[in-house]
Amino acid sequence: MIRGLHSLFYSSKPEELRAFLRDKLGLPATDIGEGWLIFDVPEAHLGVHPTDGKEPPSGTTHLSFYCDDIEATMAGLQAKGVSFSQGVEDHGYGVVVFMEAPGGFRIQLYQPKY
Repeated sequence: MIRGLHSLFYSSKPEELRAFLRDKLGLPATDIGEGWLIFDVPEAHLGVHPTDGKEPPSGTTHLSFYCDDIEATMAGLQAKGVSFSQGVEDHGYGVVVFMEAPGGFRIQLYQPKY
């Protein structure tokens, strides 16, 4: 029986990204040796979205974080030095903003409407 989901970031700046996830986003982690951190993440959702194969192409994966109050969450993250690439936008399913993370990652943060 499946009991969880394991995800990976492939990063040119793994130490900085690990510190971002631990120190900025506050994700608890287990060091499994030599600074290799495995992060515990809160609850998760998994969706399957249709695509015409052009944008995004079939085979694309997407990672995002969600919260109950996007403005309060953004304020707390900005106080820790997290940068956002744009203002909050309504995407229908929720209000969305993108965090900038080490290694060139642009990670979606959203407050769901569902």
